[in-house]
Amino acid sequence: MTTRNGMRPQDIVLLLKIILWESREWQYREIANDLNMSISDVSHSLTRSAVAGLFQPDRRKVARQKLYEFIKYGLHVVFPILPGPIATGMRTAHSHPLYQEQFSAEDIYVWPDLNGLHRGQSILPLYKGAAIAAQNDENLYKLLASIDILRVGRPREINAALSVIENYLL
Repeated sequence: MTTRNGMRPQDIVLLLKIILWESREWQYREIANDLNMSISDVSHSLTRSAVAGLFQPDRRKVARQKLYEFIKYGLHVVFPILPGPIATGMRTAHSHPLYQEQFSAEDIYVWPDLNGLHRGQSILPLYKGAAIAAQNDENLYKLLASIDILRVGRPREINAALSVIENYLL
């Protein structure tokens, strides 16, 4: 058996997608295609998440409360981010359309993407396929942008992001 040493950023994205798809029957291949992952990546990710107590493989359910607590208290510590140079990309964090209405900020944050329509300070998403996955799923996009707020935001922005995350997870 392969050793699983801790969570990886894509594990969080996968768990969020499973929550969004909770009402439907999903297969590894389908979720892998939607998240731009390999089937083996999905399998390994779910194994790591089960070891961490965030996924119940026998029920194919996410431990929502545990995941929320990890996102709220630990994600910004385990997966920190420092904004990078100006780039073209897809808006994220408080620059996401949902938050842009609530907060006025001089900085625009983007996930670097050559097909992006906006210029701003780059931040790397939780995993490299996040921009593609977010383009296919507006709710996942909201959740990933909210998580980015936890990683780079100020207290008022963080509280708003936690409220959005809570609505999906709890």
